[in-house]
Amino acid sequence: MESSISKGRHFYIIGLSYKKADAEIRGHFSLNEEAKTRLLEQAKKEGIDGVLATSTCNRTEVYGFAAHPFQLIKLLCEHTHGTVEEFEKVAYVYKNKQAISHMFRVGTGLDSQILGDFEIISQLRIAFAQSKKIGLSNAFTERLVNAVIQASKRIKNETEISSGATSVSFASVQYILKNVEDISNKNILLFGTGKIGRNTCENLIKHTQNKHITLINRTKDKAEKIAGKFSLTVKDYADLQAEIRNTDVLIVATGAQNPTISKELIYCKKDLLILDLSIPKNVAEDVEELDNVRLVHLDHLSQITDETLQRRRKFIPEAEAIIVEVESEFNKWLETRKFAPTIKALKKKLRMMKDAELDFQRKKIADFNDEQAEIVGNRIIQKIMKHFANHLKEDSNTTDESLELIQKVFQLEEQVR
Repeated sequence: MESSISKGRHFYIIGLSYKKADAEIRGHFSLNEEAKTRLLEQAKKEGIDGVLATSTCNRTEVYGFAAHPFQLIKLLCEHTHGTVEEFEKVAYVYKNKQAISHMFRVGTGLDSQILGDFEIISQLRIAFAQSKKIGLSNAFTERLVNAVIQASKRIKNETEISSGATSVSFASVQYILKNVEDISNKNILLFGTGKIGRNTCENLIKHTQNKHITLINRTKDKAEKIAGKFSLTVKDYADLQAEIRNTDVLIVATGAQNPTISKELIYCKKDLLILDLSIPKNVAEDVEELDNVRLVHLDHLSQITDETLQRRRKFIPEAEAIIVEVESEFNKWLETRKFAPTIKALKKKLRMMKDAELDFQRKKIADFNDEQAEIVGNRIIQKIMKHFANHLKEDSNTTDESLELIQKVFQLEEQVR
């Protein structure tokens, strides 16, 4: 396995997550849809196989087969605002079996900032579909992604690791309910239509019965679509400053690379709570210098670990047991796939030996029974093959040495490569 999963290449995962990289650094490396597509197209040009890219507010990762992980790091840095130096300070690189294990943990929500958050699995699905469309997927990535999806489904259905509502949007609403008095009568302004912002908005309507929610987005028709769904008021982008003056809670869910809310935009005589649910941060930090303003960022909300999360932790061993099962099935398949070319070449060699021997005997023996000799010859080959296959399956620690020996003894080198 360690030698390689694909000729001369290893399977790598390179990435960074909330564990070592703060929101700002994660922002530097976040990949939007166009950047993802460009990254995949460049990978194809450079002949890097099986590349997948995922980017959420908590992590960005690139998977693929490369001779060296730097090929993937370079791809990521060329299509984001991040630099190699920055990446190396906070990054992780996993190879082969470790990379496979990491993908299982991430895809099943065990490595998420909020334990049991299954949003990443749909990201993986989308990433694989994108990769396949561009012609970068291979049998390995397809089987691996499917195995991770299977593990994720089983964990969702067989354990309670994702029980109880806890997501960043849920944490946002909890925070607002705890920190803003009489919220159902306060004015709420949602600026931007990012996914977390939309979910927060939906939860706010549900939990507060608030009828004073206004939505502003740079492109108004997008705002109107969402507002229609929740019956909110939509205002023009030009009215942003005036609307901020009238609001009690400002939720910022824009997806810009630079701050969209600056100190100059805010003029308020009353208390204003601002929730910045964007990666990278979309509210300038100096806004906090204003007397009546309290600014809370996504990272802070993600740390609101309530009893729900404590309860979820109890189910980690159950989830891990499911992963061990599905992952070992995948690794078995991988081993089988690894020795398939040698087994195929060996079978071919034995058949050639049988055919040559039957030809020889046919000439020597009168009334030679071709049919019976074929049956006996094939049965013996089958039995010999079974022994080799069983040995390779059972003793996976010495697979590489065994393959080498079989290739040497039967002189299969040319046929296998």
